[in-house]
Amino acid sequence: MMLLAGCDSGASGTTDRGTGTPDAARAARKPTAPATAPPAAVWARWGLQPLPAAPVPPAVKPVKLGRAGPVPVVSRIPTRNKVVFITIDDGAEKAPEFVRMMRELRVPITMFLTDAAIKSNYGYFTKLQQLGNSIQNHTISHPNLNTLGLAAQHAEICGQEQKLTKEYGKAPYLFRPPYGNYNADTLTAVKECGPKAVVLWKESMQIRDMQYQNADRKLSPGDIILAHFRGPAELKRHTMTQMFANMLRRIKEQGYAVGRLDDYL
Repeated sequence: MMLLAGCDSGASGTTDRGTGTPDAARAARKPTAPATAPPAAVWARWGLQPLPAAPVPPAVKPVKLGRAGPVPVVSRIPTRNKVVFITIDDGAEKAPEFVRMMRELRVPITMFLTDAAIKSNYGYFTKLQQLGNSIQNHTISHPNLNTLGLAAQHAEICGQEQKLTKEYGKAPYLFRPPYGNYNADTLTAVKECGPKAVVLWKESMQIRDMQYQNADRKLSPGDIILAHFRGPAELKRHTMTQMFANMLRRIKEQGYAVGRLDDYL
């Protein structure tokens, strides 16, 4: 696959530019005006200081989707602004307190959901979607796609595309492979099932800090950050909101804002 500047190929590699969508789909994803920042007192309720204001989304998205050729694989958005993007995977933890946190802080997230994790309570993620956070494809059962043939990958990806469209009223246009593992069959299945890009990451949030792919252990403009819907059992008795607050502290310490991924990709 040809590599272009500004995107990444592989969880620690570098990929590339995307491919545009039909006019109707593109219009549905117009850049969103930055939300009014919550007052400092609201941040303080969560033990946080306000993040820097997110930059105005670009009039022309730096990664264009829908062109002919391979599906792009992206882990960093091309931008010079100090802005990063938070993505949250799977959907096992469904803490009501996290919905309240998101409603109050108005930090944009992008959710990559697996049906096996969310089917017990689809409505939980509707509440987060109603705050302006998009729901994207993360397969039906979270397999290692490198161990599956094309037909099985097709079933996992297309099947979840159909389920999420039915439950949430909008077809996902982004796909994240479980564990960041994918191959040529994955890219073929993604293209046939509907998503326009494969989204990986540059940092992975743990409990108190992030794991960095960069040797200098610093965020870079446009980085995509991975987190998970996890609770105390997986977070050594920490809650989802505590983990998320720690992530916002790390982002704040480095002087970054949080942008909405849909406005750039």
